[in-house]
Amino acid sequence: MLQLEMKPNLKELYEIDNYLWLEETVKLLKDKNFNELDLENLIEELEDLGSEIKNKVRSLLEQIIRHLLLLNYWDSEYEHNCNHWRAEITGFRTQLNDRLTSNFYNYLTLELDKIYRNAFKYVQRKSNLNIFPKECPYTLEQLLDEDWFPSK
Repeated sequence: MLQLEMKPNLKELYEIDNYLWLEETVKLLKDKNFNELDLENLIEELEDLGSEIKNKVRSLLEQIIRHLLLLNYWDSEYEHNCNHWRAEITGFRTQLNDRLTSNFYNYLTLELDKIYRNAFKYVQRKSNLNIFPKECPYTLEQLLDEDWFPSK
């Protein structure tokens, strides 16, 4: 007796195997089978993806600021760590610029003060120093410029 395998619908597949759900959704989109899409979960996944990218660009900018502050102000560690800090800044800038859109640029412009406060707290705790400026000493353009470093 031949037994037919029942393929789960997309909503069920989403709960069972998220990656397989994604592959099936992409196939449906490519084939323009829009009426078969699991729109509820597709919308949720797209919103999550947008939030994930937004959090990533925010995190990368914070890392750039942290390392610039350490490079610029932590004099006793400068000679030992400056090359490491510069390399980290370069890597984070590359990653950030690869993800940057005008929408994310505008977002970072609006959030720069909050991002700076988080970086400020981090470097104060890391260094145990109270030497860092209370407000961001860098412009967003400087932070994103792959060739810009503060003069020592």
